[in-house]
Amino acid sequence: MDRVIQKKKWNSKRIITILLVIGIIVLIAGSFYLTSGKSKQNVDLDRITISEITKGPFQEITPVNGIVLPITTIYLDAQEGGRVEQKFVEDGAIMKKGQPILRLSNTDLSLSLVNQQTSVYNLLTQMQISRNAAQQNTVNKLNQMADVESLLKEADRIYKLDKHLYEQKAIGLQEFRQAENNYNYLLQKKKLTEQILLQDSISTKQELQQAKQSYEGSQQALAVMRKKVDDLVVRSPIDGQLTSLDAEIGQNKKQGERLGQIDVLDGYKVRVDVDEHYISRIFTGLTGRFEFAEKPYKLKITKVYTQVTNGRFQVDMVFDGEIPKGIRRGQSLQIRLALSDESQAVLLPKGGFFQKTGGNWVYKLDESGKVAYKVDIQLGLQNPDYFQVLQGLKPGDKVITSSYENFGDIQELILKKN
Repeated sequence: MDRVIQKKKWNSKRIITILLVIGIIVLIAGSFYLTSGKSKQNVDLDRITISEITKGPFQEITPVNGIVLPITTIYLDAQEGGRVEQKFVEDGAIMKKGQPILRLSNTDLSLSLVNQQTSVYNLLTQMQISRNAAQQNTVNKLNQMADVESLLKEADRIYKLDKHLYEQKAIGLQEFRQAENNYNYLLQKKKLTEQILLQDSISTKQELQQAKQSYEGSQQALAVMRKKVDDLVVRSPIDGQLTSLDAEIGQNKKQGERLGQIDVLDGYKVRVDVDEHYISRIFTGLTGRFEFAEKPYKLKITKVYTQVTNGRFQVDMVFDGEIPKGIRRGQSLQIRLALSDESQAVLLPKGGFFQKTGGNWVYKLDESGKVAYKVDIQLGLQNPDYFQVLQGLKPGDKVITSSYENFGDIQELILKKN
């Protein structure tokens, strides 16, 4: 008799099939969860930089480079052109004011000096001749005046005598009129002689004054010519160090050509290049700091050159306080130029994240420190170390400040340490 064999409900094949189905469902659910929610990525803690948001003193600073220069530089230009005949000192020499540096020769200038001297001597001789002639003419006029006065006195005496005799009927009218006419004639002649003498004196004085002015003018011209010849010897205008002397014996130098410069050694300034982006924010009085021999020093802007060249303009800064010992002309300094006053601010350390986000968002860690997620932020001013945080972060928050290039558009980062 056949026996009915009861079929098992949970054989091994069925169990395997069920497990496969469950596995597929779990994979689908996990995939759906990951794709439907926030995108996530595991990140090794050793490969990122985590920084804490702090609050403290903040000052907007831009790094600039400066070159140390003498505080005063006097340029040496050829006042007169000529051939370099002699050099008294070499480049780098320490000079005293008035000390000769080099001598030029100029035959045309020397010839002009000789001609000017001759002209002055001729003019002086002519002036002396004119003065002698004027004096002789004055003497003649004075002699004429003396003769007229003598004749007038005699005519006055005769006129008064004849008048008395005529009144006494001792002489006739004809003789009296003759004496009277002679007296009046000499009286008019005296007045005319006085006028001639006065005009001659004025004319002589004017001629002498004109001659004197002409002579003084020629003397001044001679003095100028002598100075031009003296300028062929180039001298140091101040005490200092001769630098950049560009002159060799036998060279021809044109008038106004640069020969070198004298640097004053009693102080230094720093010539700084600044990006044109800051030109509207740079003014005298702004300060900067730098380190020299591991010691901090302070500088202050004293002059701004607004001409922009290759996207940069220049400023002059002087030492505000102590001057570094051992600093030399031509040294390069890295300066932190302050663009604002110091104030309290929420600070975000600088890092590679800014290239990806532009400062619009960062990855902020949650309280557990195991997850970082995107948060929107707003940044303000900056300096070489920090950004000023205006919105989105507070002191104590921790953010990833290293580069975000490997994160793409991931919303959350799972932080793990391998």
